[in-house]
Amino acid sequence: MSTRIAFIGLGHMGGPMAANLVKAGYEVTGFDVVPAANEAARQAGVGIAESAGAAAAGAGVVITMLQTGRQVLDVFSGPDGSGGVLAAAAPGTLFLECSTIAVEDAKQAHAAAGAAGHRCLDAPVSGGVVGAAAGTLTFMVGGPQADFAEAEPILQVMGRRIVHCGGAGAGQAAKVCNNLILGVSMIAVCEAFVLGEKLGLEHQTLFDVASNASGQCWALTTNCPVPGPVPASPANRDYQPGFAGALMAKDLGLALEALKATGVTAELGSRAAEIYRRFAEEGGADKDFSAIINTIRARAEG
Repeated sequence: MSTRIAFIGLGHMGGPMAANLVKAGYEVTGFDVVPAANEAARQAGVGIAESAGAAAAGAGVVITMLQTGRQVLDVFSGPDGSGGVLAAAAPGTLFLECSTIAVEDAKQAHAAAGAAGHRCLDAPVSGGVVGAAAGTLTFMVGGPQADFAEAEPILQVMGRRIVHCGGAGAGQAAKVCNNLILGVSMIAVCEAFVLGEKLGLEHQTLFDVASNASGQCWALTTNCPVPGPVPASPANRDYQPGFAGALMAKDLGLALEALKATGVTAELGSRAAEIYRRFAEEGGADKDFSAIINTIRARAEG
């Protein structure tokens, strides 16, 4: 592949995504502030730069996969606004911002990239660590159609479904709405299984019914919160995270920001955000978000 790609953020999601690009034949240079992440990426064939700016220099495409909007804006423009990868990149570089951040932060990133003479797409993902490793992520993309068309072949290496959602920030808007649905539905699935336990239903029986009836949803059929019915779900690995509780708490916090900004009343969404905030604070941050069933079960016993 002729396009050289810089990949900033080589953690649980970014590392496997960068590795898949290498497998597809792209030359990838990456950087992460965590030495262990750099070493794991190096073993997967990713070249490691001394800094984010050094990785971006000379790249045709720069991908960022970070944790917060503040981190994204600092990496783009530097903590004091005087540098960062925008200054290091060649004019006209295409930035693919794949973190999950607030819609307004995404729009700021677009504006900063444009002011520096670059192009930008916000392209958050769904699918978790399993999807990142398998190359089956869903990308929700916001930005100009022409830039989307250029980026699509690269995104297809890392994902199975690539959706152009609209202009700047539209990808993040779609992601925050999707995760609002996911957070609420996982709580509902967990409550149903705990209720089923109290009523004497076997887990497999409830799964067989609900997965083929109107209760069917991703939280049930792919990320089932009890061991057994879905062998690949985190419940079978002591809730080792595919999507950590801390990340769900963060994403529902972004949803709350968007709800307040738009004046939308969302009783279930607001309640789910509070439930996951407590879950993350009380020991669930590093567990899969489906482990919320243990909290629900404990409260039912209490």
